[in-house]
Amino acid sequence: MEALFLTKPISHFKPKHSLSPKHPFEFHHHHHHHQSLTLRHKPTKLPTVTTATQNHQQQQEQEQTTPKTIEDEEPYGEVKKIIGSKALEDSTGMEYLIEWEDGHQPSWVPADFIAKDVVAEYETPWWTAARKSDENALKTILEADDYRDVNAVDSDGRTALLFVAGLGSEPCVRLLAEAGANLDHRDNSGGLSALHMAAGYVRPGVAKLLLELGADPEISDDRGRTALDLARELLKATPKGNPMQFGRRMGLEGVVRVLEGAVFEYAEVEEIMEKRGKGENLEYLVKWKDGSANEWIKGRFVAEDLVRDYEAGLEYAVAEAVVGRRVGDDGKYEFLVKWVDLDEPTWEPEENVDSELVKVFDLSNNQAQPGNDNGVSTVDLSQNSSNIVSA
Repeated sequence: MEALFLTKPISHFKPKHSLSPKHPFEFHHHHHHHQSLTLRHKPTKLPTVTTATQNHQQQQEQEQTTPKTIEDEEPYGEVKKIIGSKALEDSTGMEYLIEWEDGHQPSWVPADFIAKDVVAEYETPWWTAARKSDENALKTILEADDYRDVNAVDSDGRTALLFVAGLGSEPCVRLLAEAGANLDHRDNSGGLSALHMAAGYVRPGVAKLLLELGADPEISDDRGRTALDLARELLKATPKGNPMQFGRRMGLEGVVRVLEGAVFEYAEVEEIMEKRGKGENLEYLVKWKDGSANEWIKGRFVAEDLVRDYEAGLEYAVAEAVVGRRVGDDGKYEFLVKWVDLDEPTWEPEENVDSELVKVFDLSNNQAQPGNDNGVSTVDLSQNSSNIVSA
């Protein structure tokens, strides 16, 4: 076994893996819209706290009973083995609990002061299992009595959770979370979280599981992008109509839906009141149908049909009843609408008329069979009012 101290510090152990590029994802700007329903932020709630396993508790107890560090002790020379690990507070490296050949009390030693082969012997099984998403191997290591830190980091500050999330292993994600893994940990080479990895590598199932376990969907990377932002940008950059890209687009759309569901709720807008800003800063003041307070919403989150109507200069009015029907010049039905705030009724195309008012008209006019007077049928009604759009 090599001595503890080396003439030159050894770099942290870095396994080779498929998820190691400094910038694993390309980012492109993307606007995303939904039809009919509009997205608004869900009320903020605290994330679910994941319970650590006995391994983590044992590690804390061990830290209390073995307070000595390399700075406190004279060099002992020979290392027997590593019997524990913990990530530094800033996740820039690791410390290891060393058992000494000469029987001295175990001490915490920074990784740079430990022979490379000693670190590799301890760490290789862990990182190999992580980069292969080997659930059984990870479980065996976690169940061993070695005070291992489930939040151990590699040289890029990535934890095992980030690897298995990118590889799409839901069982491994659950296993590590139950062992106390930090669901919101961000690496040091881009600020990517496990949710970013799931989004970037198109793993909608993992994204859904992470959210269920309590991961924060609004954590941003070093570029200020959430996992949802990342998924949208990748979706925009993925060509449409290319059969080779169809599966990728479907997967990214799934990721977007999952993440949107965690950040936003779908709500019906009664009308758009005002707008402000341009481009990325465009917002609409919307009135919600459920009576919630009016709210400024980013333009990309407002349903396209509502924006189209607003921008076309349509105004919202209150209809009292449908009192007539006829066949228009285009062969489609038009309805005579009586308004609450207008003296004279107006003929409106069917798509602009509340379907409930049409049903009331049908029932009150013998199911609204067109009459023989040029296809026009009318009825004198006064029903409950409903909102429709009129030019």
